[in-house]
Parts: sequence; C-alpha cells; structure tokens
Amino acid sequence: MIERIIPLIYIGAAGSFILALKWLSAIPTARRGVIVGAAGMALAVIGTLLKPEIESYRWIAVAFVAGTAIGIPMAMMPMTAVPQRTALSHAFGALAAALVGTAEYYLRAPAIGRFTMAALALEVLLGFLTFTASLMAFGKLQEILPQRPITFRFQNSLNLSLLGLAAAAGATLVFRPETSWLFPVFGALALAFGVLLIIPIGGADMPTVISLLNSYAGLAAAAMGFVLDNQLLIIAGALDGSSGLILSVIMCRAMNRSFTNVLFGAFGQIQAAGGTGQERRAVRSASPEDAAGILLAAERVIVVPGYGMAVAQAQHKVRELYDALTKAGVDVKFAIHPVAGRMPGHMNVLLAEADIPYDRLVEMEEVNSDFPQAGAALVIGANDVTNPAARHDRNSPIYGMPILDVDKARTVLVIKRSMNPGFAGIDNELYYSDRTLMVFGDAKTVVGNIVRELAGGRDTV
Repeated sequence: MIERIIPLIYIGAAGSFILALKWLSAIPTARRGVIVGAAGMALAVIGTLLKPEIESYRWIAVAFVAGTAIGIPMAMMPMTAVPQRTALSHAFGALAAALVGTAEYYLRAPAIGRFTMAALALEVLLGFLTFTASLMAFGKLQEILPQRPITFRFQNSLNLSLLGLAAAAGATLVFRPETSWLFPVFGALALAFGVLLIIPIGGADMPTVISLLNSYAGLAAAAMGFVLDNQLLIIAGALDGSSGLILSVIMCRAMNRSFTNVLFGAFGQIQAAGGTGQERRAVRSASPEDAAGILLAAERVIVVPGYGMAVAQAQHKVRELYDALTKAGVDVKFAIHPVAGRMPGHMNVLLAEADIPYDRLVEMEEVNSDFPQAGAALVIGANDVTNPAARHDRNSPIYGMPILDVDKARTVLVIKRSMNPGFAGIDNELYYSDRTLMVFGDAKTVVGNIVRELAGGRDTV
C-alpha cells in the first residue's frame, strides 16, 4: 500500500516545484511560490521517510534536530544578508549531494555500473566544487574575504589544469571503479577547484555567481537522482539546474558579459591608473533640505536603489520617503536593475520587506523610457549600474553593460558615503554631470533627514 502512495506523493511534490518556479518569476505571486515550494519539499521529505527500506529513524531524527538548529538562525538573518544565506544554502545542499555520492561509491564499488559511476562522478565533482565555491562566495559577500578579485600569474591555466585533472580522475573511475585510492584524490581536486574558481571573481559579478552556483547544486542533485534511482531528485535537480542556468544567462546579458568572461575576467579589479585623475574633478553637493525641496517640486520621482541601500539597511526609511512623497502628490517609481545588489532580485526583496507596493517596482527595460520625463531621480547607493560610460567609453570595463538612464532625468540626486568607485573600480561619470547633486552620508541617515524635512522638520520616526 505504501509503495503505491509514495509515487503519488512524489508527483505532488514535483508539481509543487514546477508551480513554485512559475509563481516565483513574478513579484505579485512570489509569496505564493515560496509557500508552495516549501510544501512540495515537505511532501518530498515525507515520501522519502515512508520508504520501506528505511530500517531506523534514529540517525534521521538526529540529523533533523541538527538541521533545525542550524536552519532557524539562518532564517532569522536580516533581509540584507539574503545573498550570504543563499550562498550557505547552496554550500549545504552541494555538500549533501557530494557526501551521498561518496557513501554510495564505498558501498557499491567495485560492482558499480559505468552509467551509475558516471552519474556518481558528476555528482561528487559538482557537489564538492560547489561546496567550496559557495563558501568562498559567502566569505566575499560577508566581507570575511577580500571582495576584490584575487589574481595571480597563470591563474586561469592552473584552474583549467585542476579541472582537467579532476575530469581525468573521474573518467578513470568510470572505467575502473575498483581504483579506490583515486577517489579521495578526485574529491580533493574538486574541492580545490571550487576555491580557485571564486577568488578571481569580484563583487560586481556576484549576482551571476550566485545563480550559477545554484545551477551547479541542482545538477549535482539530478545526478544523485540517477545514482539512487530517485525520479523526484532527477526532476527537482533538473528544475533547479536549468532555472539557475537560465538566470545566469539573464544576469550575463544584463552586464553584457559571457560566462567565460565572468569566470575568468576578474571584473572588479581596481583600475589604479583610471580613477586618480578624475577624483579631483569638482562635484556639486546638496543638503538633505535641498534634496527634500527638489523631490517635493518634482511631479515624478524615480528612485534607484543599490547595494549601498542594503548595507545601510535603509529600506524602511525609503518606504517612509515613498509615503511622504506620495502623500504630497508626487508620482514615485523604483527602477530595478537586474544586477543591482549581490544576488538576482536583491533590491526587490529588500523593498518588498519594507512593504513598498509591487506595482511601484519597475524593471530596467520598462523604466528607462520614463527617466526623461522624471523631475528627479534619486540614486541610493547604486554605482556602476548608473554610469553613462557604459554607453560610450569603449575603454571602460563596463562598456556595453545595459544601465539605468538616470542621467536623462531633469535633476539627479545621489546619496553616497564618499566618492569611492564601485565594484568596477572606476569613477562614475554621472557624479560630475551638471544635472547631478551629491548628498553625502549614510543612506539611512540621509533619507531619514529628507523625510523629516518633507514633514516640516518634525521627526516622523
């Protein structure tokens, strides 16, 4: 009886995963997608626990308690730490796949078939390299490791050599699975490659890296499904892997870059010779009082959030600003660049947390035509995604990257701590425009001061 019920549970779980991906692709239905996806995962776990080959639940219970103890604090991390949490989730999922593959090898070798061994080798390779790569990504996002690319001579050659050696070891194990001494070497090569894969990647490429690691973790899970003869794992892993790959392609297009350029281009390297001369150029500054007057006089305001808003945790102050301007009759929109922040959808998540209406969040392709009609554009902690050099400077590392046409607004207000360059390591031409006014300071403090000015000097907090 149970063996008949389990496939039905798995079908329900697979359907839930498909619907979750569908609903997660649109802001208004994203919450529903999360709930259905979690329900599908619960069904998958229940179906697996009902399998008759499980003889004891003791160690499963121990793992359940340990996972809960780790998972709850992770879930309580602030929304500004979503990229770091996502990187850790990828690391745990990939490590689980790699460890399952390792256990299956030592349980079944040397009698394991070639097809199964090929799937197992792919599972272990992707699992271990994604584990260490995700940990490195977490370190960069958490600023434990340097955010700038770490490069050295012959780095790409070393990386490709490691990958080639790992692939050769995996192929040898497929044809000679009894070569058990080679398996630890194979795993160690995969772990080392994961580390070296991420260190030359700068912060500007983190959105693509996060989605790419998601794809690798999904493919590892799909390979594990073939090893364990579990159809649900194959479906879920394929969905995860393909959606992550598609998202990576979207992110690369948003930056006008290729996969190889992301992985080996060291985008974000400091341009030592480029910025020093421009730093002496004059900029025009304004006070929060000046900014409040400009925003109040503008009939249309477009707010451009960036990573600086996330660092300052200013999203709730931005909501207060939205409420104050809307109450004064100003039409306010939020321009969302695909790679703003540290992961796909980072700005959407932060603004949604502050309960800013979904219909006010407008993607780059739709909002760019609105900038010429905007009385003011307010840039909060965004840098490279607003740099006009991407349109005309062929020598710029961001040349060709689609940007938000902020410089076409009547007046541009930029909230920024200093004139330091962004992840690309170059000055932003926008800051030196005759239309631009710089409002220096912490984004949360500055936006709060603007809100107080809009309210006539009264503290509305």
